[in-house]
Amino acid sequence: MEITVKTAKSLADSSRMRIVAALMHSRELCVCQLTELLSFAISTVSRHISLLQDAGLLKSRKEGRWVYYRLSEEIPSSLKSWLEKEVFESSRAQSDRRKLDKILFKDPAELCCNLKEKK
Repeated sequence: MEITVKTAKSLADSSRMRIVAALMHSRELCVCQLTELLSFAISTVSRHISLLQDAGLLKSRKEGRWVYYRLSEEIPSSLKSWLEKEVFESSRAQSDRRKLDKILFKDPAELCCNLKEKK
């Protein structure tokens, strides 16, 4: 039951739901891409990612200086089905997907530099 509570708490935030929906659309994303999508500070996005990772919903891999995040393969199928129906198909997620498609054409290094310049 502890895992279920941790999962529910991690999903009890619209920003984290948006991250999950974005990762359902794109196999992997880096923090800079998610920051650009959400228009939040990098520290805020990192905190959301950390909560999702602690709940076992996200996995990461490091490639050079970038860390890429993806949905965990261990997400229960019933939860995945619910997320696809209730989150992925929402109007907000559809809007995010259009924005994300544009973000994916940008170089992650350029995105990261632009985010640091905004500080």
